[in-house]
Amino acid sequence: MADILIEVQGQDAVAATEELLEISGVTGSYEVDEAVEREGTLATIATIVTIVGGTMAIADLIHKWYQEYKQGKSGKTIEKVLIVGKDGKRLLLENATLEDIRKILES
Repeated sequence: MADILIEVQGQDAVAATEELLEISGVTGSYEVDEAVEREGTLATIATIVTIVGGTMAIADLIHKWYQEYKQGKSGKTIEKVLIVGKDGKRLLLENATLEDIRKILES
């Protein structure tokens, strides 16, 4: 079974990804995607290997994390976040609901 992939793009992608992986119940790692790095835009790809606990609770934490960074948390911002579920389905977090995030985490 494949892992869940989360691509984070933006100037502060590394800091945002590191914080994402600190969410309680999420285990994984990340790497900088040098192929996407252009015009000052940085991209990371996090590989989520394990989600422990309820997926709705994790979905809520991911949604809050995304909103904080989109709004410029502590002066840090990201541009785009894409989640690729285990089944290959893709979800941009731009207008995603908690239910959308939960479904992709469970896919």
